[in-house]
Amino acid sequence: SDRENFIHLCNPHLEKMEEDILYHFALGTGTHDLPALFGDVKFVCVGGSPSRMKAFITYIADELGLGSPGSEHPNICAGTDRYAMYKVGPVLSVSHGMGIPSISIMLHELIKLLHHAKCSNVTIIRIGTSGGIGLEPGSVVITRQSVDATFKPQFEQVILGKTVIRSTDLDEQLAKELMQCSKEINEFNTVIGNTMCTLDFYEGQGRLDGAICLYTEEEKLQYLREAFDSGVRNIEMESSVFAAICNLSGVKAAVVCVTLLNRLKGDQISSSHDVLVEYQQRPQKLVGYFIKKHLGKV
Repeated sequence: SDRENFIHLCNPHLEKMEEDILYHFALGTGTHDLPALFGDVKFVCVGGSPSRMKAFITYIADELGLGSPGSEHPNICAGTDRYAMYKVGPVLSVSHGMGIPSISIMLHELIKLLHHAKCSNVTIIRIGTSGGIGLEPGSVVITRQSVDATFKPQFEQVILGKTVIRSTDLDEQLAKELMQCSKEINEFNTVIGNTMCTLDFYEGQGRLDGAICLYTEEEKLQYLREAFDSGVRNIEMESSVFAAICNLSGVKAAVVCVTLLNRLKGDQISSSHDVLVEYQQRPQKLVGYFIKKHLGKV
């Protein structure tokens, strides 16, 4: 039942450990009362930048009326410089750095944290930025499924020398709920589409402006058009492992990213700082509204 929807750990070895040190969070079962600290968490929002996740927790605190306006929210992971974590009420905000390796490490420890804290009915949403394909800059993409650079909906990892392939589907109902929230806000263009997750920002995404580029502009455009025709609407570097780990852990998950440019029209982000700041607030607004709606505050 929904009431018993706890975090599932796919690791029998953890049961034999007397203490679990969440090294990159500077937290642990032997040093912290994790159920007391995190047991009420229902929504976890993750994003690349520590400053963006601090801005999100400040925003959601104001939206939910928790704490006094302008109050500081301490970084729970201040004992490490790897990730930043902030909490207000049932909302946890965590940075994950850039790329699959960085978010993967964070997610392993986040899933264990939620399990040790005995959290239930948790929704995890990645909010971030991306390059759009065929969309106007500032459009928000809710990911249907994450695909790799060959447009396959899978995450591939080598474990003990063997290639393991995992599903990258995301919760369809959650995506529809988020889309409905965007319609109710009615402030910016939002679509549901596939998200291509790459291992690199430059060659892996077909850019012409990296230090190395051994393909033509026409080859680049042909590749991006093929991506669009396959259903891809944006490109980023974390969604595949995010979807795979959340699937295996039995957690409802979504990816909500704003597009900073249309890659069919160029490679460099040329919008002004103020415009980019406003764009980056759009996923925060959408997810904030979703959380408020679930808590009956809309």
